Amino acid sequence: MTNSLKCEQVPYSVLAAQYGTPLYVYSQKAMTDAFNLYQQAFADLKPLICYAVKANGNLSILRYFASLGCGFDIVSGGELERVLLAGGAAGKVIFSGVGKSSAEIEFALKNNIRCFNVESLAELERINSIAQRLNKIAPVSLRINPDVDAHTHPYISTGLKANKFGIASQDALTAYQLAATLPHLKITGIDCHIGSQLTDLSPLIEALQRLLVLVDKLDELGIRIEHIDLGGGIGIVYQNENVPDLNAYAAAVSKLLSGRNLPLILEPGRSLIGNTGSLLTTVEYIKQGEEKNFVIVDAAMNDLMRPSLYQAYHNIINASPTTADKFVADVVGPICETGDFLAKDRTIAAKAGDLLLIQSAGAYASSMASNYNTRCRAAEVLVNGTEHYLIRERETIDSLLATETACL
Repeated sequence: MTNSLKCEQVPYSVLAAQYGTPLYVYSQKAMTDAFNLYQQAFADLKPLICYAVKANGNLSILRYFASLGCGFDIVSGGELERVLLAGGAAGKVIFSGVGKSSAEIEFALKNNIRCFNVESLAELERINSIAQRLNKIAPVSLRINPDVDAHTHPYISTGLKANKFGIASQDALTAYQLAATLPHLKITGIDCHIGSQLTDLSPLIEALQRLLVLVDKLDELGIRIEHIDLGGGIGIVYQNENVPDLNAYAAAVSKLLSGRNLPLILEPGRSLIGNTGSLLTTVEYIKQGEEKNFVIVDAAMNDLMRPSLYQAYHNIINASPTTADKFVADVVGPICETGDFLAKDRTIAAKAGDLLLIQSAGAYASSMASNYNTRCRAAEVLVNGTEHYLIRERETIDSLLATETACL
C-alpha cells in the first residue's frame, strides 16, 4: 500500500518527516482559488476585498493575499503591525473592533489607514480627540447593528441586539449626526458584520436592505456615504453544510446597489483561508476505555480550539497507509482537560504512529493557539506545487520562557 495523500504535489508524510508534528499545512493554490471565487462572483461590482487578519495572520499568508490585491480587515494594532510588515498597503486597511485603545488609534492614524469601523459614540469622540492632537482628519465608517439573526453559533453571532458589536439601528442617525459635527472626522462609509460561518446568505441580503434604508435617510440629512461595507462571515464546508452560493449572493447585492454610487467593501476571512489548511498530527496511543475508545494524538486543544470552544466539527482522515480495523473513538490530545478533544465518536482506522490529517484548519486554528500546559506552538508550512516553505518555526521551550523571570 502506498501513501498518495498529498497537499498539492507534496505527500503529507514528507512534510511530517521534515518538519515534525503537530504541523499546520497550507495550500497556496487553494488560497488563490478561494480569492478568485470572490473576484469572479463580484466582477461587476469590483469590491475591495479586505482579508480578515484574525482568521490567520501568518506573515507569509498576509503577503500572498496582498500580492493578489487584497486589503485587510484588522481588529488590533498588532494586526496592523503584521499587515505592514507583510507589505500590505495601509490605504487598504479597515480597522474594526469594539475596544480600540488610544495607542492603537494613534498608530493607525499615523499610518494613514483607509478607515475606522466605529462601534460606539465614545469611540467617535476618542478618534476625533486623537486626530485633533495629531492635526489629522480621521476617516470613519459606522458599524451598524441591523438586528439580523445570522442563524449561526451564538459565540460567533454579531448582529443581534444582545451582541456587543456595532451601533444599534435606532441610534444610527444620531451617531452619524454626531460624527458630522466632529471637526477631525470624515464620514466615509457604513458597514455591518452580522456573524461568522454563514451558509445561508439571505441574512446578509436582509442586512444590506436595512443599511440602504439608513443610507437614504442620511442622504436626506445631507450626510453622504462614500462606501458600503458588508463585512465577512461567509461559511465554508466543514462537514455537510450547504455550500454558500457566492454568485447568487453577488447577484443579489448587485441588484440592490444598482443605480447607487456606493463602492463595495467585503471582509472575508474563513472563506479565503479555512479550507486551504490542515493540521497534521501523529497518533501517540490507542486507548480502550470502559465506555469509550480514545485515539490520543500529539495535537491538542491548544493547537485547534474550535472543537472544545464551539463543539465544531473537523473532518479527520488517516494520512498513513494502515491495516488497522475501523473502530469508534474520540480523538483527543495530551492536555490535562476532559475538554481537550478534536473529535467525538468518530469511526476511524488508526494505530500508534499513524499520521492523521485534521481538515479545514486554515482559519481560527493557529491564530487561536495557546501555550496551555506549557505546550510550544506548532510549526506552519506553505505548499506551492512541489515546493514547501517553513513559514513559522516550531516554538521552543527556550523561546517560550525567555520573557519570564523567577524573581523570588
